[in-house]
Amino acid sequence: MLDLQGYEASIFKGAIVTIEVALLSLLLAVVLGMLGALAKMAPYRWARAIATLYTTVIRGIPDLVLMMLIFFGGQILLNNSLYSINESLNEWFASSDPNHEWTSYLPDYIDVSPFIAGVLTIGFIFGAYMAETFRGAIMAVDKGELEAGKAYGMSPIMSFRRILLPQMIRHALPGFGNNWLVLLKTTALVSIIGLEDMVRVSALAAGSTKMPFTFYMAVAMIFLLFTSISTGLLKVVERKFSIYAR
Repeated sequence: MLDLQGYEASIFKGAIVTIEVALLSLLLAVVLGMLGALAKMAPYRWARAIATLYTTVIRGIPDLVLMMLIFFGGQILLNNSLYSINESLNEWFASSDPNHEWTSYLPDYIDVSPFIAGVLTIGFIFGAYMAETFRGAIMAVDKGELEAGKAYGMSPIMSFRRILLPQMIRHALPGFGNNWLVLLKTTALVSIIGLEDMVRVSALAAGSTKMPFTFYMAVAMIFLLFTSISTGLLKVVERKFSIYAR
């Protein structure tokens, strides 16, 4: 049994933060992935170009670099934009009414939350991977069934909901499961930007107690627990959809 020197509660809270980041990132990744997949298969060249650029760039840049770019670069870009807006408003009000002293209600500086930055970054990254997974799943569905639905008078939305979506889910589940497991482990990167997840809490505890092996082993076991539970749930879902297929 690992002796965590009284840090059990802190690590547990950090584990909850890790799960929250992972689930919210997954939700964003699924939305972006579906949009990306549909855009890649759209008849419009501009939509295909944007989706291809998105997946190519994201899959070609390391996750850690993207995390730092979005957290620090995004924060600088946001605050520079706010400064420019404030300056423009000040000049406009000064020129329209020089005797009136105008006070800006916009903040001078916005400190981006590491939690929001982590969710956006991980969701944005894995949206590119989900897009390829969903695109392959959509292409695996027999087009004849979609044409049959259209012949029966189904609307595009009804054909998507009753024919395409159920079969697409079955084909996408293996790739989706792999993406989820990798996403779950990628949440460890949020500790770099200061979010108090279990990796950062364990690193601070390891530094205080001089027991790095104990705390990092605890983190490894918790991640292994999360991935084992996820694998079990994914197998149940895959078995359910395979029964429907048969």
